[in-house]
Amino acid sequence: MRMWLSIVLLVICVQRISSFQPEFVEPIVNISVAVGRDATFTCHVRHLGGYRVGWVKADTKAIQAIHEQVITHNPRVSVSHSDLNTWNLHIKSVTEEDRGGYMCQLNTDPMKSQIGFLDVVIPPDFISEDTSSDVIVPEGSSVKLTCRARGYPEPIVTWRREDNEEIILKDSQGAKQHVTSFRGEILKLTKLSRGEMGAYLCIASNGVPPSVSKRISLSIHFHPVIQVPNQLVGAPLGTDVTIECHVEASPKSINYWIRDTGEMIVSSGKYHVQENTKSIYETRMSVTVRNFKKEDVGSYRCIAKNSLGEVDSSIRLYEIPGPTRKVFAPKYGTETNDVLKIRHPSPKVTYQPEEDDLYGSAEDFDDPELTQNGAGVPGIFIKPTRAAGQDVYTRHVVPMVGLVTRSPYLIPAIRGGQDSDANFSSRSNRIHQDRSARMLVGFLVFHLVIVTSYLPS
Repeated sequence: MRMWLSIVLLVICVQRISSFQPEFVEPIVNISVAVGRDATFTCHVRHLGGYRVGWVKADTKAIQAIHEQVITHNPRVSVSHSDLNTWNLHIKSVTEEDRGGYMCQLNTDPMKSQIGFLDVVIPPDFISEDTSSDVIVPEGSSVKLTCRARGYPEPIVTWRREDNEEIILKDSQGAKQHVTSFRGEILKLTKLSRGEMGAYLCIASNGVPPSVSKRISLSIHFHPVIQVPNQLVGAPLGTDVTIECHVEASPKSINYWIRDTGEMIVSSGKYHVQENTKSIYETRMSVTVRNFKKEDVGSYRCIAKNSLGEVDSSIRLYEIPGPTRKVFAPKYGTETNDVLKIRHPSPKVTYQPEEDDLYGSAEDFDDPELTQNGAGVPGIFIKPTRAAGQDVYTRHVVPMVGLVTRSPYLIPAIRGGQDSDANFSSRSNRIHQDRSARMLVGFLVFHLVIVTSYLPS
């Protein structure tokens, strides 16, 4: 009877023990760390009892540790546990070789296990031997810029210009495409122009900080070119005047000024020479002439010279009237409303006015009688004036200028052409015919009076 009772108790104990076998509480979390960082796997179990926890690298089946004992010879691997339920596998300063699955095992029958994966990521880096350095090419040629990067995951390479200008891509037919960025390890630039000169940045990124970039300088060489905004510059005497030339050159040119006398112009009390850089190949060169004088009038040459050639351009500096110059008119009158007087005497001729004398004509300017005292004096004409209350007119020699406060009086220009010449000639002929007729009538009347006086009463 006692023996049967012992057997029953033994069976019950075995059943209870088997019902509390160890099991995993939760799966192992996958880990992604950058190379050189530390990684830790945690295995959570319960009812471990007398069983043991082991760690094995899944791909190589290499045992890392059993319970509290490290088996591998890798000094970067260690284990720890906080209680019988939490077991940790530590890997310090992970490398690419550490990438893969790690298995947590329980030595039950059958064996129980679960796997966590370690992903070792690598930030991007450039392969120096496969990456372009600074490039120098002549204008109009083509170039291929290369940037090769490594990392895990595989990096993406993007190109852009440092000055944020657009990249010009050309196909085999010469069609252009302007883009702000270009993706790819190789950037091909064809038929280069000076505007494409500058620094190009290739940027490699794969989501693992930090991204890296490389700066490649593209230099495009060409002979100097000069552009002159104004080739004729005028200035009043006594003022400061500035002349300028715009130079484009690569490599950078030597710039200087020379006068038409052969004198090189340098900064001094008379001249102020200056250069302003507009871009890596553009320069504005200028010279300021202080206190402009007559001896400063002439040609000024701006010269640019580099290893590929030399060019020059001329600027002509001349004098113009300005507020600093005073022009004095002759003082012919004392009051502002006086007609200007000249030193020539003003002859007076009394005669009975005729129609032509009342209105004048163009031929009056050629009449010796009217211009006998004004002959050879420019700007003089003789104006008929009527005396008050009389039918007698007096001719006055009047200078053809306005009042002191007015502009010079100018004779209107006679319109040229065949029609105008014919009209003028016809009018002159009519005037001469009228005068001849009047003179003939006067002569006949005079003789008639004389003949009548001798007749008997």
